[in-house]
Amino acid sequence: MRRPPAAGATCRRFAIRGFVAVFLVYVLAALALESPLLVVPTPVPGAGAATAASRPLHLDGSGERGRGSAPARPLKRPHRETLSAAGRSSRRLPGIVSGLDLRRLNATRSGSLRKVAAEAAAAGARVFSELQTLAGTVTELDATGEEERSRCPHSIVLTGDEFRVKGRTVELPCGLTLGSYITVAATPRAAHADRDPKITLVREGDEPIMVSQFMMELQGLKTVDGEDPPRILHFNPRLRGDWSGKPVIEQNTCYRMQWGTSLRCEGWRSRADEETVDGMVKCEKWIRDDEERSEQSKTSWWLNRLIGRTKKVSVDWPYPFVEDCMFVLTLTAGLEGYHVNVDGRHVTSFPYRTGFVLEDATGLSLNGDLDVQSVFAGTLPTAHPSFSPQKHLEMLPIWQAPPLPDEPIEIFIGILSAGNHFAERMAVRKTWMSAAQKSSNVVARFFVALNSRKEVNAELKKEAEFFGDIVIVPFMDSYDLVVLKTVAICEYGVRVVSARYIMKCDDDNFVRLESVKDELKKIPRGKSLYVGNMNYHHKPLRTGKWAVTYEVSMFLFYNDLICLIID
Repeated sequence: MRRPPAAGATCRRFAIRGFVAVFLVYVLAALALESPLLVVPTPVPGAGAATAASRPLHLDGSGERGRGSAPARPLKRPHRETLSAAGRSSRRLPGIVSGLDLRRLNATRSGSLRKVAAEAAAAGARVFSELQTLAGTVTELDATGEEERSRCPHSIVLTGDEFRVKGRTVELPCGLTLGSYITVAATPRAAHADRDPKITLVREGDEPIMVSQFMMELQGLKTVDGEDPPRILHFNPRLRGDWSGKPVIEQNTCYRMQWGTSLRCEGWRSRADEETVDGMVKCEKWIRDDEERSEQSKTSWWLNRLIGRTKKVSVDWPYPFVEDCMFVLTLTAGLEGYHVNVDGRHVTSFPYRTGFVLEDATGLSLNGDLDVQSVFAGTLPTAHPSFSPQKHLEMLPIWQAPPLPDEPIEIFIGILSAGNHFAERMAVRKTWMSAAQKSSNVVARFFVALNSRKEVNAELKKEAEFFGDIVIVPFMDSYDLVVLKTVAICEYGVRVVSARYIMKCDDDNFVRLESVKDELKKIPRGKSLYVGNMNYHHKPLRTGKWAVTYEVSMFLFYNDLICLIID
């Protein structure tokens, strides 16, 4: 006969069972909260419902480095965000917005970058809330913009004083067209001493260089926002001070601070086998300083001319620009390129380059050692060209991104882009990105921040909803905050698509996807990878677009860093 258990043993048994039950509940709750597969990205303010809180994104490392183990990659099916009825009715914006939680940024904490990021996030939240209600007013904005645009004059005339008042820049509201011409009457100034000329090298301790040069540029004033306008044509006569020691004419183009291959005319006529521009040579010949022209050669030239021994008489002219002597220059837009005539004779022709069209040349700039007497532009287009981003976009289903795969993928490619880079994104879709869309193991998305112009944001929203390959990062775009776009790419690659490798590139890069895949196949399974272009002893730039202040980095050299990351 079994004796009944004592009262103390019964209490201990119930206590153990209760402790085990509480422990199991704690473990399940911890797994549910800590698993990256069960976290719903935090909605952006004004972007829809806020039903579940996601883990905060820590931008400052509060723990010790190197002690924790690397997080394991998710091997199960990634979580997919489901929109409620309220979310679906909010014009589909939550589906195209990054889950990056910017509310963790606190401007009161130390760090200049944190303050800039917090201000950009606050401004972005306001612009984003306006973007949701902007759909009904896009047509009104477009109509207002068309009315505010200046009319298209057939010709423009400015005196020298009017030209200086306008900041030495003439606006061509509708650009140029075939046959348009610009005539400039001006006088080059006498050479002046320059200790830091940009067209030659002066060693420390050397005497200043005598320099006389000027620049005439056709600029795309309406092509980009927030950066220097592209130089569709850069015409640079260097009377004195060039590194060659001779008077030259240099021509080039520049887009996004990247110069092309220059065309230098140094007094030699272009070769006979060289391509022409509308049947005209790129460079005409002029008399160089090192050429000896004796009286005997002049006499022989006149005798040959009178006797008629030569059917074609060639006349050698001096360099077309002289200090303190006025000239009349005419720039004409031909079928294949620009033609420059000075004082009635052809001097040089510059062929059109890919990516630049005549209607984009909406500004004429004249700078340097030059006194302008008058500017006349004629045969200008009388119809306003379309500067709408829609002219760059091909709204065809063939370029739409397929739905995200349900299974984890091999490579996720985040493409950094700006709001007004419509043409660049379309070019990516029609080239290497089309191959990525056909692969079930590769996903590519553009990461774009908000623009200061409502029209650009409205067009960006329509583009994102149609193509389905844009992720909007809800802060005001700034070059200083590119790092936040990188963080957003990593957040998307881990929480949304569950990628094994994450790659970052720009919208002007061409990704050789097959080569990337071949290199990844060489890596043993489960091994971490960090690939890119290693920069050693890289100095921070203190001036220009990519300038870094001493508050951000006071060191002479950066630590070794990698560009174009695959991890």
